[in-house]
Amino acid sequence: MNYFYIDTSSNYLYSGILSNGVLKAFIKKNLGKDMSKYSLYEIQKMFEKIAMKPNEIDKIIVVSGPGSFTGIRIGMTFAKTFALTLKKEIISITSLEAMAYSINTSKYKVPVIDARRGYVYSGVYDESNILLENQYISLQELKKYLDSLKKEYVFITNDSKLELSDSISYDPDISKIINKVKDRASTNPHFVNPVYLKLTEAEENLGSINYDNRITE
Repeated sequence: MNYFYIDTSSNYLYSGILSNGVLKAFIKKNLGKDMSKYSLYEIQKMFEKIAMKPNEIDKIIVVSGPGSFTGIRIGMTFAKTFALTLKKEIISITSLEAMAYSINTSKYKVPVIDARRGYVYSGVYDESNILLENQYISLQELKKYLDSLKKEYVFITNDSKLELSDSISYDPDISKIINKVKDRASTNPHFVNPVYLKLTEAEENLGSINYDNRITE
C-alpha cells in the first residue's frame, strides 16, 4: 500500500510517501506565505525523486486543521482534487492529532497551537485515548484542567511566543502519523472539510452585526 500525507496547516509544508511500511520520501520545509506558490512544486519534486506516479497512491491522508486558515484551504483543496481526479481514498486528521501521534512519552501529550489573545487550539492525549477533545480554549483554562489531572504532561508546540515550560518542539514523525491513522475508514472527498475550531474574525464580526440588527428591529 502506498500512502500520501500532506499538511499545510502551518507555515511548514509537511508531506511524505509511505510505501509498504517504508517512508520513501518526505518534505519538511518552511514555505511561509509562499505555501500556495510552491507547495505543489515541492510535492511534484518529491514524487519524481522516487519515480512514483500519483496514480500509484492508494490512500491520501490530509491534515484538516486547525491552524492557518489559508494554509488549511491549500492542503485540503489539493488533497480533495487529487482524490476526486484519480478516484483515491482520503482520510483527514487534525493537526493536533498529528502533533500528539508524533511523540513517544508516558506523560499526557498536549499539542498547542497559538490562537492569539490568550487562547490556543489544544487537546489532551495519552497513548490510546483523547482526554480532552480538540478545542479553542484559553491557555489559563487549559492549564487549570491539566493541573486537575494530577499527572505529568508535556506541551507540544512550535509557537515560541506562548513561552510554555515543559514543552517540546513539534517535528512530525510522518511514518508514525500515517501508521496511526491509515486503517481509519476513508471519507467521500466531497465531505472532507477544514477543521477551524473557531470562526474567523470577519465571521465573528459579521455575526455580531447580524445579532445587533436582529435585536434592534
